[in-house]
Order: sequence, then structure tokens, then C-alpha cells
Amino acid sequence: MALDATRIKGLCFDVDGTLSDTDDMFVSKLHHWFGSVRFLFGNKDPHPIARRLVMATETPGNFLFGLPDRLGIDEEIESLGELVYRLGLGRKADPFILMQGIHEMLEQLSPHYAMSIVSARGKRTTQRFLDQFDLTKYFACVATAQTCRHTKPYPDPVLWAAKQMGLSAQACLMIGDTVVDIRAGKAAKAQTAAVLCGFGNEYELKRAEPDIILQQTSLVVDHLLN
Repeated sequence: MALDATRIKGLCFDVDGTLSDTDDMFVSKLHHWFGSVRFLFGNKDPHPIARRLVMATETPGNFLFGLPDRLGIDEEIESLGELVYRLGLGRKADPFILMQGIHEMLEQLSPHYAMSIVSARGKRTTQRFLDQFDLTKYFACVATAQTCRHTKPYPDPVLWAAKQMGLSAQACLMIGDTVVDIRAGKAAKAQTAAVLCGFGNEYELKRAEPDIILQQTSLVVDHLLN
């Protein structure tokens, strides 16, 4: 693994586990749900079990995220989500949690790089995350599950984002926390950075052979600007 920072002109960021601390949010929810049966857990603390359950969802979760795309029903899924929202069932979602150092990182990187979002989330929830933390201003474009015919792990959204930024994919760095992110970046011929602050298992991420592995997303600044 060797990152060639001199080639990089644009950055593609995943959301969940990369910019948004989604795994901790899920752990907190499970911890709350397990509260009524706290006596079943060692030391009456359900937190370790909650975290293990959340982290174990990465591989099946990646499969389920890509299933509508494989079946060709992603537009139907998006339409269903829109209906749910209009019925008022999706308007009281819990707030997102921002990863540590993300605002500072984006402020430092924005004068030097074009930046984009490449997420497997739907349009509405992706935008809700960006709006909550006033992040839209940093990104030239936002690719979601419905932007391209195929989503990650296909290269389509990375290629689309690169084009919107006026760059070749080879001049981009795909930054994400799962094997799906790394596979999408490599398939597009972009360089890739795996972060260990999300859902990804370090062993599986190493096997995917990203160009660099970082403990936290914000540490990408040290490799790009120094």
C-alpha cells in the first residue's frame, strides 16, 4: 500500500462510518433497547454486546444495500421512501453524529481539492446529514444510491463524481470505511483510503488492498497536505 498524493486532485467521501459516526449511533440505540433486560448481561452492561452486534452487520449490510441495485428495483425503493416521508413517517429521525475533526478537515482541504460525496444512502437522508452540519458548501457534487444506474461496489458513482468535479477518476481518492468503498474506488481506477472508525473490519479492509489505512477520517489531512 502506497498513496501517491501528487496525483490526487479530488476527494470522494463515503458518509456512514466515514463522515457520520453511524455505528456509534446504532450502538447507542441498541444499548437503549437492551436497557430493560440489563440483568441478562455481564456486569449488567449491554454496551459490549450492542457494539459487537452492530459491527457484525457490515458484510450482510453491504449485501442488502446493494441488493435493490442488483435486482433493478432501486428506483422503486426510493419511491417507497418518498411515500413514507410524505406520510409523515420519516420526519422524526434521530440526529446524526459527526465524526471527530470533520469540520476542521474539510476547512483545511477545501482550498486545495475538489470534493464530493459518494454514498450508498438515499438522496433525502444524505442531504439531511449534510444540512444538519452545514456541510453541503464543501462538496462539488453528491452521489447517492439513486444517482447512477449502479451504486457501490460498482465504479459508477465514483466515475460520475469525478466527472462532476472535472477530473479523471485516476486523479481522485475514494475514502470510506468498508470493503464496498474500496472496491468501488479501485474499479474506477481511483486511489483508495480505508478508515477504521466505521463499520469496516481491519482484516477485511487490508485484504481489499487500499492504498492507505487510517485510524480516523480526519487523518487524511496529514497525508495530503504535509
